[in-house]
Amino acid sequence: MAETETHAPVEGTAHTEAAGHHEPSPSRSASSSNARVPVPATIQSAPDGAGSLTPGLSEPKLVVAFGDSLFSGYRLPRTQGFAPVLERALIADGVAARVVNAGVAGETSAEGLQRLDTVLAGLDRKPDLVIVGLGANDMLNRYDPDTPRANLEAILAALKDRGIPAMLTGSLSVPDRKKAYAASFDSIYPRLALKYDVPLYPFFLQGVLYHSDLMLPDGAHPSAQGVAEIVRRILPTVKSALAIQ
Repeated sequence: MAETETHAPVEGTAHTEAAGHHEPSPSRSASSSNARVPVPATIQSAPDGAGSLTPGLSEPKLVVAFGDSLFSGYRLPRTQGFAPVLERALIADGVAARVVNAGVAGETSAEGLQRLDTVLAGLDRKPDLVIVGLGANDMLNRYDPDTPRANLEAILAALKDRGIPAMLTGSLSVPDRKKAYAASFDSIYPRLALKYDVPLYPFFLQGVLYHSDLMLPDGAHPSAQGVAEIVRRILPTVKSALAIQ
């Protein structure tokens, strides 16, 4: 697999800008964008045979995948999205875990910030880790990078105030943005990770974007095979964030 991808995926808005092609926006949640009703988090359980829970652990680690279409499992069967595949991978690796799918297709960083409190309130306990993957749709909508930077910082600050560990997954600007815009946007994730001392997986689609066998036909979202590759690559960072070696 190539390791040199340098451009951000097209997420919830499903534009394949790198190819100069624009497709209709995929559906979001049932709520409108002007008055969003947070979608209840859905706990994805690993199917039988996925792995055995670590002996002696009375309660599994609770992980929340809080992001956009890349997290929500866009156009994939329920069991093949990022959250359930990550859960199965953790269990197969001996980590007792539940991974909540709190992804919403098309969501911007502002919309994520708006629903954060409700997502957390809907959980049965404080999570052991929230994986935050937002901001790409802001970039695709050409929002000033200061907008996703401020919203992501507010999300990280809110999690820190609650004593909830966080992890960031990054995105990169698409090729047609001006260099100054790309530099400003691309710096959001490493700078916030450093400021809030949280683990960073720099580019969520690393090793997957531009590989047709790992992407859906829209060229913007991973296929089931792509999700499996993402999880394989991100698993060590997630385990480290959970303080599991």
